[in-house]
Amino acid sequence: MTKLLDEAVGVLRSLPPQDQDEIARMIIELTGEGGAPVSLSPDEKAAIARSKAAAARGEFATEAQIRSVWEKHGL
Repeated sequence: MTKLLDEAVGVLRSLPPQDQDEIARMIIELTGEGGAPVSLSPDEKAAIARSKAAAARGEFATEAQIRSVWEKHGL
């Protein structure tokens, strides 16, 4: 394991279990080891549609909002 990956895992250990699981699922998907694609729920599909629409309108988080999220998760 590289030093950077080891550091990332250390950060992940401090997150709540549900966040750890979500990130683990993303990593598995990124490596192509996840098998069949995950089906999205209607709520997830709607959230993605809202995000794409906001991006199309040029609505992005401010630096202050991004910093707030990082601080919330101790990063």
